[in-house]
Parts: sequence; C-alpha cells; structure tokens
Amino acid sequence: MKAIVQKVTRASVTVGDREVGAIGKGLCVLLGITRVDTPREAEWMARKLLNLRLFADPATPDRMWDKSVLDLGLEVLCVSQFTLCHVLKGNKPDFHNAMGAEASGPMFQDFLKLLGSMYREDKIQTGEFGAMMQVHIQNDGPVTLAIETPQLPPQKERKAQNAASGRRGSKDNRKGSVDSQKGSEVGGGSGTGAVAAAVSGLSLQEEEHKPDGSEPSVPKPDSSEPSVP
Repeated sequence: MKAIVQKVTRASVTVGDREVGAIGKGLCVLLGITRVDTPREAEWMARKLLNLRLFADPATPDRMWDKSVLDLGLEVLCVSQFTLCHVLKGNKPDFHNAMGAEASGPMFQDFLKLLGSMYREDKIQTGEFGAMMQVHIQNDGPVTLAIETPQLPPQKERKAQNAASGRRGSKDNRKGSVDSQKGSEVGGGSGTGAVAAAVSGLSLQEEEHKPDGSEPSVPKPDSSEPSVP
C-alpha cells in the first residue's frame, strides 16, 4: 500500500455538485492499493496513519511532531487513489501494479472499517470509490508525507523465521553454559594445583629442619659416654 498523508485544517470531497465527505482539522489520506496487498498490509498502514505524530500538543504548542490524531481526537479523510501505484513508461504512467477495481473496492471498504475499529467510526470520512472526485485540501504547514508498507514476508515464512531465531538463541545459550562450565573446571584445576604446591612447600620446609631425611630433629643421647654412677 502507498499513501500520501497531508496535515490539514480542513478537507472535503465532492462528486459533481455533491459534497460526499468533509473533515476539519486532521489528516487527508490518498490511498493506493497494489495488486499484492493483503489484510496484513492494511493493518500496518492503518496503525501507522492513526499514530503518526504530526501535531503539536495544545498545552505546549512549541513542541512540534508530538501528537497523533488518536491523541487529539482529530479526523481522517481517506480517499482511494489508484494512480499512486504507477510506473512511468517514458512520459506515460502505467498502472498495472494497482489492484483491479473488483478486488480493491472491497479491500478499501475493509480498510475504512479497520480505521474505524481502531479509532472511531464517526471520525473517518471518505469519498466515493470509482467516481471522478474533486478533493479540496487546505494543507497546514504545509506538511505532506509519502508512506509505503514494508515488504512483509508471508505468514508461514515469518513463523519459520521466528522458530529459527528461537532455535539459534537456545543453541547459543547452551554453548555459553558449556563454555562457562569449562572455564570453571579450568579455574578449579588451577586452584587445586596451587593448594598442592603449597602443601609440597610445607613438606619441604619440614624436611629442611631435620638433620637428615630419616631421623627426627631432636638429638639422642650419645651411647658411648659412661653412665653417671
């Protein structure tokens, strides 16, 4: 999906002499539906439009880009605009990327209902799908954004990617645990060696205090001296 979003002080749509939709302060959205769009793209776009922070907070008017239509209770005028899905062949636009009217009509109506369910139905206005319309916009700023839905992978592919990410995370955690255990064993071995070296050092010190390796350090009486009577 592609959208041209304009911040407006007021906007309206007429078909011939009839006004079919009008809003005060809020957003005017021209929406193009491509032939590959699905309800997932519609949901992404609806959330994005309602949460765009294009307005100042009335309490702090110097802070621009702070509030959305949801925050301030503003209105949205959404008009179907298949010409957004064009490619240029020389100087002539080609619209083969746009979804056909038979399929895009129901999808556009579903999109309006989605906006209403996420926000308020009475805050959503539109034109007349398939008719030649005149859109009257009083752009405030001017502020205009071009938005396009990202390339969303199919549902099955997204589930597979999430599952693969989970498996990689578990594998990395297990590897980290094994490495930590190995580090502890190495550290423990070093500690044991230090204790053994300390014990060995004490043994050597004890041996140094002996006359020789087999006799105790306390001297015995000389057996060759005569006994005292």
